[in-house]
Amino acid sequence: MKIVPDTSVIIDGRVTDKIEEGEYEGSDIIIPEVVIFELEGQANRGQETGMSGLDEIQLLKGHEEEGKITLSFEGERPSLDQREMAPSGEIDSIIRSIALDNNALLLTSDIVQAEVGEAKGLDVKYLEPEREEREYGDWIKEYFDEDVMSVHLRDGARPIAKIGIPGEIRMEEIREEKSSEKELREIAHDIIENAKRSSNGFVELDKGGATIVQLEDIRIVISRPPFSDGFEITAVRPVAKVSLDDYRMSEELKERLAERQRGILLAGSPGAGKSTLAQAIAEYLKTQDYTIKTMEDPRDLQVGDEITQYTGLEGEMEDTADILLLVRPDYTIYDEVRKTSHFQVFADMRLAGVGMIGVTHANRAIDALQRLIGRIELGMVPQVVDTIVYVEEAEIMKVYDITYTVKVPEGMVEEDLARPVIEVRDFETEVPEYEVYSYGEQVVVMPVEESGTEKPVWEMAEREIERELSRYVRGRTEIEVNSSNSITAYVPESEIASLLGKDGENISQIEEHLGMKIDVQPLRGRDERKEGPTKSKAKSVDVSIQKEKVIIDIDRNEAGNTVDLYSEDEYLSTLTVGQDGAIKIRKGTRVAQKIIEDVNRGKTIKVVK
Repeated sequence: MKIVPDTSVIIDGRVTDKIEEGEYEGSDIIIPEVVIFELEGQANRGQETGMSGLDEIQLLKGHEEEGKITLSFEGERPSLDQREMAPSGEIDSIIRSIALDNNALLLTSDIVQAEVGEAKGLDVKYLEPEREEREYGDWIKEYFDEDVMSVHLRDGARPIAKIGIPGEIRMEEIREEKSSEKELREIAHDIIENAKRSSNGFVELDKGGATIVQLEDIRIVISRPPFSDGFEITAVRPVAKVSLDDYRMSEELKERLAERQRGILLAGSPGAGKSTLAQAIAEYLKTQDYTIKTMEDPRDLQVGDEITQYTGLEGEMEDTADILLLVRPDYTIYDEVRKTSHFQVFADMRLAGVGMIGVTHANRAIDALQRLIGRIELGMVPQVVDTIVYVEEAEIMKVYDITYTVKVPEGMVEEDLARPVIEVRDFETEVPEYEVYSYGEQVVVMPVEESGTEKPVWEMAEREIERELSRYVRGRTEIEVNSSNSITAYVPESEIASLLGKDGENISQIEEHLGMKIDVQPLRGRDERKEGPTKSKAKSVDVSIQKEKVIIDIDRNEAGNTVDLYSEDEYLSTLTVGQDGAIKIRKGTRVAQKIIEDVNRGKTIKVVK
């Protein structure tokens, strides 16, 4: 009997199975060259399917040498046009033609190939992909027990395992003998065969030297050159399945999740227990009559059969999102959200009204929010994410409530500086911990507890102002923040005209953009002032520290004039005397704070007219 196998049965090893069972012994096996071309291409791209197929060819060659079969190769490698048309079935057509020319049995595990072959009048045998339950292999039995979270195998290294649960993990060597590449290749082949033939397994990804397999509750990553510098197998499984009741703050979270669809980010470092919490939330939401779906790449959440798990449609999560919007789930769990495209898909679905729970890596709770900033418009952030749950060592350590308001940010005092602000509040205490807002061209994430001194705001303001001035001024520039809406810019005297512009046009645009009043002064004058006041010119002044202001009494005759302010010999600022002969500085500004500190230390405040 003449037999022409296609690529599908070569990859899954079904031909040698039939020969060893005696069914095809004595047959003439004809391998089309296009099958070799496909296997070679897959192997060169590092795909395990290609390596499995080439191993099958070697086994067939061995059967020929034993006299069980005759083996031949026929046809030519596909042309460039045929390769480009391969997705449309051109390669399968070449295989059918070889079967037809040889009056041979076409052997396939591809249902489309079988149907077309029969329609063309070929003698076809369709081998339905096996779904028998098979043992994983001795290595999983040997290495995995109820306490093992993950197994790590690498050629030239001793096998190691992570043992325990999140928060109580230890690494142990589980065998003294080092793994070899040959051993790992055999294990990888066994894993893939089991995944293809088990009803509880599938190959999630196979390209470029990396293969991801899901086998029951175990996720296995196989890496090989050129993707990695050596052969490696990593197998991970969940060691704990918990309910939401097992977490601190479970009742508060339940109420928040159940009241309406939310936008939630579950954040934490790798291995902190984010996915375990996501699974617990999914199971809870299911009991609340919500329809739940997941978006995963790869799929490894352990959820009930009622929850459908989706991956990227043809590798694209954007296409998966389009399908889900037609399915209309109440909640979708997105595991995991890392890239800009992931955050954009998450935001698009959330703004469409779908409750979204995203799993993302972050070292702190606020870092999860910062990963979103810049990827979507700032004003949309609270509509996309209103809750952040930070997990550490399988415990909920922090929950943030994200809200939006218009206010003067903490640390600023002028009412005309009010702007949209994202408030990040502790969910338990409702105490604000961070504020997020735009300042010039920057987005500021400011800890509220640090804003009383205003120093972080000033440092940021100086950088932003210097960047603006550099568009007009060449050379050295120094900035002095006088208050939350007033600064002095010191620039080279030759650059002042360029900075001011015709009729003050340039400086007016900068002031409008920054929302601050800018006093332009020559740099040389400031350098002279920094050297300290001469004794003949310096005059000590009285300082009055009141509830909201620091008042420096000068002289009514100096009203409207500017004076240089010093603490001992240290220059502080250049200020204008008010109509009542005094300089009034609002508390909370840097100059006022410095004056208060120095007066308390017994230093003398002086002015130079």
